[in-house]
Amino acid sequence: MPRRSDALDRATPGAIAVAALRILDEEGPQRLSFRTLADRLDVSHATVQRRCVDLAGLLDLCTEHLAAQLPEVPAGTDWAEATEQRFRALYRLLTTHPGLLVLRGGRPWLGRQLLARLVEPALADSVAAGMTVTAAITAYRRMYLLTLGSAAFVDHRDPAGVTSASRAALAALDPEEFPVLSGGLPDVLPALTDHEVYYGALRQLIEAARPAT
Repeated sequence: MPRRSDALDRATPGAIAVAALRILDEEGPQRLSFRTLADRLDVSHATVQRRCVDLAGLLDLCTEHLAAQLPEVPAGTDWAEATEQRFRALYRLLTTHPGLLVLRGGRPWLGRQLLARLVEPALADSVAAGMTVTAAITAYRRMYLLTLGSAAFVDHRDPAGVTSASRAALAALDPEEFPVLSGGLPDVLPALTDHEVYYGALRQLIEAARPAT
């Protein structure tokens, strides 16, 4: 049995987040529990629970750990460029860990790291560029929802699997009832896993929200 101090050293918030994300990535969201996490860290179930309290607390640790990796955009960066950098970085993090999105569901992301590295600087840049606070939060919300939805739609870590499953489903359709889907497979399938679909939509939202100069 490890000493309590040793166990706590292995169950720091950062270590818990890393281990939880590995379980999500390697085994899927259905396998994440305090027990599987405790086994990974070689500590007791109670030690993990003391750190997290419940599943919501564990997921908050994971999102905060990821949010700390978001870039700090240099001051003076063009508004559109800074906005695209921030949301592309968020999209890359989310598509790397799709299991986290599955478990979080509709719970708001209000951790300090996300607020400090994404929300506050994005809103501050928008206001400084000439937007009202209402316009700034509306533009931010549109881009944020686009990012979450695009990341959650498919598992971008397995584009071949997504394409194969989609091809099988679409190929089974009645061509008379679904002429575009069944007849346009070569054009429909690539768009399902093409990151440029998201990047293009993001640029359109950015252009539409660009403050007048």
